[in-house]
Amino acid sequence: MRPQLDTVAVAAGDPEREQPWADLGLKVDEYARIREILGRRPTSSELAMYSVMWSEHCSYKSSKVHLKQFGELAQETPRGKMLAGIGENAGVLDIGQGYAVTFKVESHNHPSYVEPYQGAATGVGGIVRDILAMGARPVAVMDPLRFGPLDAPDTHRVLPGIVAGVGGYGNCLGLPNIGGEAGFDDTYLGNPLVNALCIGVLKHEDLHLAKASGVGNQVILYGARTGGDGIGGVSVLASETFDADGPAKRPSVQVGDPFMEKLLIECTLEIFAAGLVAGIQDLGGAGLSCATSELASAGDGGMHVELDRVPLRDSTLAPEEILMSESQERMMAVVEPGDVDGFMEICRKWDVEAVVIGEVTDTGRLEIDWHGERVVDVPPRSVAHDGPTYHRPFARPDWQDALQADRAEALARPASGDELRETLLRLVASPNLCDKSWITDQYDRYVRGNTVLAQPSDSGMIRVDEETNLGVAVATDCNGRYAKLDPYTGAQLALAESYRNVATGGATPLAISDCLNFGSPEDPAVMWQFAEACRGLKDACAELGIPVTGGNVSLYNQTSETAILPTPVVAVLGVIDDVTRRTPSAFVAEGERVFLLGETREELSGSEWAHVVHGHLGGLPPQVDLAAERALAQLLADASRDAVVTSAHDLSDGGLAQALAEASFRSGIGVSVSVADVADGDAFVALFSESAARAIVTVTTDNADALVALAHEHGVPVTPIGRTGGDTISVEGQFEVPVAEAKQAWSATLPAALA
Repeated sequence: MRPQLDTVAVAAGDPEREQPWADLGLKVDEYARIREILGRRPTSSELAMYSVMWSEHCSYKSSKVHLKQFGELAQETPRGKMLAGIGENAGVLDIGQGYAVTFKVESHNHPSYVEPYQGAATGVGGIVRDILAMGARPVAVMDPLRFGPLDAPDTHRVLPGIVAGVGGYGNCLGLPNIGGEAGFDDTYLGNPLVNALCIGVLKHEDLHLAKASGVGNQVILYGARTGGDGIGGVSVLASETFDADGPAKRPSVQVGDPFMEKLLIECTLEIFAAGLVAGIQDLGGAGLSCATSELASAGDGGMHVELDRVPLRDSTLAPEEILMSESQERMMAVVEPGDVDGFMEICRKWDVEAVVIGEVTDTGRLEIDWHGERVVDVPPRSVAHDGPTYHRPFARPDWQDALQADRAEALARPASGDELRETLLRLVASPNLCDKSWITDQYDRYVRGNTVLAQPSDSGMIRVDEETNLGVAVATDCNGRYAKLDPYTGAQLALAESYRNVATGGATPLAISDCLNFGSPEDPAVMWQFAEACRGLKDACAELGIPVTGGNVSLYNQTSETAILPTPVVAVLGVIDDVTRRTPSAFVAEGERVFLLGETREELSGSEWAHVVHGHLGGLPPQVDLAAERALAQLLADASRDAVVTSAHDLSDGGLAQALAEASFRSGIGVSVSVADVADGDAFVALFSESAARAIVTVTTDNADALVALAHEHGVPVTPIGRTGGDTISVEGQFEVPVAEAKQAWSATLPAALA
């Protein structure tokens, strides 16, 4: 027998009842604040709502004091004003010709450690619904991933499941996976990072926002039925108050159904096309608690819900559990009464269950009833937006000075051509630089027929309009080692690399979304890393003239006292007017001239060479020169538009040596270079330095002068270094290695480790 239903009336008459607020993750002062807001103790349903909505995951209570500076940036892109930004489900950008794109990156880290397949799969499903809720058709996904050491048993447990989850869900939805990353480091052991990004396309007039306006408008829940999965995912429900007599153990990770999501996507897009929606919200983290409170607080401020109308997969669920369930493939729409029949007809067509569960009111309250008895009566904004704000202490850690003083530039380095050759082969085979096709071959990269560039290209590119060939490119990047050495600079380097990768394809960068993955916010050193990274991103965006459209924060990525490397993943989206003019990253023909763009300095700290060869992390990361990055990006876009270059590849992890090798591997075309004019003739620095704001490009002999003139026009250093051709990677006076031999080393690592 269930305990007595904890209604508002019961709560008012029973003020001293003990409640499991601590078990739900609330602090003593937070619980006191809830009682102050309500003027009484909360009901168990209200306590459930506040606990999930005031969690770190939903309220950003430790991070929002730092995130607010992103709102100070100009809300315009190089193409014009943003149509929607921070605070919405995803940012929306005008890209011209009446089109807009929306994109966002979010994390699903902890669920993916607990249950790799479903954690990763539902991460993809959740970000796709965020894009859908803006009125856009999802057109592509990406997946920045981080794992522990490749040889660790737990990496072998989580990596295959995570990759299968990302691929399985995205492939079933018919969405191409056009890029991402897969990195490895000891600190991610026990804390893999699964960040998921989605891109959507819409016409300006199709934009929809999450708000419940219009008194009397109906609130419709549609999609999958609500079950017990995911209840423990955001906060702990190991309390007798929450259905002690029900099933003893419920899954803590959501269970996804991509086929249901595909129906939901097509159903929702048809509903949009019919003009039947006044407001819409997907159900992700915190489920109904989030959707009802956010819609109400963003609209006219009132909503009444009959919770017992919610279709259930599990009839034993208590009201608290229904409100907290994170069952997937669900949406909530606000619909005018006269449009309800049309809405329901479209749902029936797509075999999507839909139920009117409430209506918009003018009470300024969120009122939820369970079988005629009121279990929730709260100001919706107090749940959705007025959660606690923490000014957590942060301080530069005592060990930072010693870390930065331990420079990799002082390490022993190769002294002969043979040693340089061996270093190249060792680096291309290292987990972070090796071929990732074991992963990406599990993804459909070309479904829908509009993929222009995909992994292993520098960025992913999608055609938006098949008549004009308008397109967008997206890249995600972050080197956590750089961020550990200097989080301010490391965050800027993540942005700079994504910005550069978009530009090498020929696109003009427009805006960023970020996924900020850090350790425990209760550690002042971690909070210092976070604050510095946010400051770095804000300053870089201001200098580059691009906005932050939104993003995600993931904290508590920590095992015992070991925090992950600070990992501020940055996604940059750019626009290209004609995708037929995009620039590939691989060599395309023999006999072409190879040029190095940018300046090479002796910058080895935090490098892949230091990491792989010496197991070393120390010193200062490469310098950031945002003016140089912008000039290089403009040059690359112009060179693509005017067909001056035939290929372009950015220089980042692994330096020039890695870039030359990767450009050779895809086509099988070799390259012969001289580095006598690079880094003052120091072959090792020329090949393995990781200085930023650099790229290699190839041109036909006829276009060499045009490239040099264009580089001078933009103020970008340009150095001729060699020619494509043959079947070896050759560095004059140092070494040569057959392309086939290097490619074998590059491609063998993941299959050998994961077989």
